[in-house]
Amino acid sequence: MIAVLDYGIGNLRSAEKALVHLGVDARLVTSERQARGATGIVLPGVGAFGACIRALRSSGLERVAMNALAEGTPFLGVCVGLQMLYEASDEEPGERGLGVLEGRVRSLPSGVKRPQMQWNVLLRSERSRSRLLEGLGDASWVYFVHSYAPEMTDDVVATCEYGGVVVAAVERDSLWGTQFHPEKSGATGLAILRNFTRQCA
Repeated sequence: MIAVLDYGIGNLRSAEKALVHLGVDARLVTSERQARGATGIVLPGVGAFGACIRALRSSGLERVAMNALAEGTPFLGVCVGLQMLYEASDEEPGERGLGVLEGRVRSLPSGVKRPQMQWNVLLRSERSRSRLLEGLGDASWVYFVHSYAPEMTDDVVATCEYGGVVVAAVERDSLWGTQFHPEKSGATGLAILRNFTRQCA
């Protein structure tokens, strides 16, 4: 069972529906008890960093996320769900993130329309052997809706071009994250989610 953390922010059901479409037992969970025994965790996120991290903490699901990460349970953060894994965000400087990944979330480059709300091409790191992006072609289009993105670190496995280099996906051991929305990215997004579910099997 893959648990999709439902902390009451945004349309979290779309991630669950995409996984169910792949034939996976995916469930929205609102408590630690419901998440017990999950073989994978998905942390979606839509909206503002501060509102999402506060809702995650007040729901009690922060503990579920941190326990899963500590135990090496396959974990996928999506959009703001990825951003919350970092130490902090320029969107709300006074609010600390989960701090699982080093670095901050920064505003998109100046001179571009914010948010980036469009399809864009994934540019995979030449030195990356990402399990999440395995089998994707050289010109894989995915859908973004965001005004902020993590800064470049050694965990980055893919970027996109939007007024400069923008982080699109990260990977560290059993932790994966996408700044884009795989559940809204057609066949490419489903392939990425399928790769994730294989790690959960």
